[in-house]
Amino acid sequence: MGDGNKVEFLVAICALITSAMAVFMAWDQGSVMRAQQHGSVYPVLQVDGFVDENTSHTSIGINIGNSGVGPALIESVEFFVNDERTESFDGYLDSLPRGFDLSYSAVSGRALAPGNTVTAISMQWPNNAFDRSTISRIQSDSDTWSLEICYCSVFKRCWMTTQIGQSRAEPVKSCKRRDGDIFETLGEPRFAPQPAPEITREPNP
Repeated sequence: MGDGNKVEFLVAICALITSAMAVFMAWDQGSVMRAQQHGSVYPVLQVDGFVDENTSHTSIGINIGNSGVGPALIESVEFFVNDERTESFDGYLDSLPRGFDLSYSAVSGRALAPGNTVTAISMQWPNNAFDRSTISRIQSDSDTWSLEICYCSVFKRCWMTTQIGQSRAEPVKSCKRRDGDIFETLGEPRFAPQPAPEITREPNP
């Protein structure tokens, strides 16, 4: 190989290395930009149980807030008691002292903006409707609850919550959308209407 060919070969090698470095730098810069984009819309759902006592009433319920920096697109909600999935609050509500006002909000399908909170369920009694031991029992029962909320960012990165009272969520590949949720069913009649009794008419004589 002549000196001219060697120079051309070295120039070609340098050009190839330069091109490869440019491609790597572009890819790396793109990765950084994508990470910045994802970080700028990162949602963090916080699921908290609460007990609110004041001079007029006592309230118990669950709040769901977004403490992240991007909207949380909530796809599904699953409620568990003692690690067993349940479709209804009826059994739990029947065990509570009577006379409470119930309020609720559907959660599945909601886009929860950063800094916003939704009260999924709240039960409110007049003050002094029950004693301290009853409140302690209700709080103890709520320790067996877990709420699995699958939610995604606008870039379709998804997470699943587990424990009530924690903001840590596990990343998942995707969320399977589920129509309705357990809080939405609170608006349904708790007792099925009974059919009207049949009226038997005697034939005219």
